[in-house]
Amino acid sequence: MTFFVTGTDTDCGKTLISSALLTAAKGETVGFKPVASGCTETEAGLRNSDALALMAASTIKLPYEDINPFAFLPAIAPHIAAEQTGVQLAPNRIAAMMKMSEFVGADFCLIEGAGGWRLPLGDGHYLSEVVQMMQLPVILVVGMKLGCLNHALLTVEAIKADGLNIAGWVANQVDPDMAHPEENLATLKTAITAPFLGFVPHLSEATAEQVASHLDLSVLG
Repeated sequence: MTFFVTGTDTDCGKTLISSALLTAAKGETVGFKPVASGCTETEAGLRNSDALALMAASTIKLPYEDINPFAFLPAIAPHIAAEQTGVQLAPNRIAAMMKMSEFVGADFCLIEGAGGWRLPLGDGHYLSEVVQMMQLPVILVVGMKLGCLNHALLTVEAIKADGLNIAGWVANQVDPDMAHPEENLATLKTAITAPFLGFVPHLSEATAEQVASHLDLSVLG
């Protein structure tokens, strides 16, 4: 089964949660990061830390370029970086590259987005269009901090308005000093009808293995 992982915002913990889900899943696993900005120049080419983390958590080992086909050096919005380098981020191009996820023999496959649900690709297109083209079920990562209720509920509305299914969601406490996290979580549990995969408390130097212990994949819809 292939899922698309999105979040309520940048830095909500999509990669950490994705790595944990890959770690917790049984069988052959693989994670993709089709679009990534903020890469590092290496002798082998541009490398993104999120994509490398997904590769480390995957049991199926593929070439880096297959995992992250669109990599950009500056840590800016990908569509701006793409325009600066003359790269076209057309939804059909990305979808065609991600179609390979159907042929790698994975029991559990994740395609991690960048930023939030409505990540611009340029020319009036968004990364969410790729998810629509592929008709992927979505896993939502809610970054637990002040303002997360509005971000989470608007994201849920947008995903449903696009005709897609939210297979599950995770609450990830990104702000260690967030006021009343339990009450905020209770509000989200009432408002979001999709399966709840777990609450991840703020962990210093969190690892995929640590986070995986807080997740329950058995309820994944």
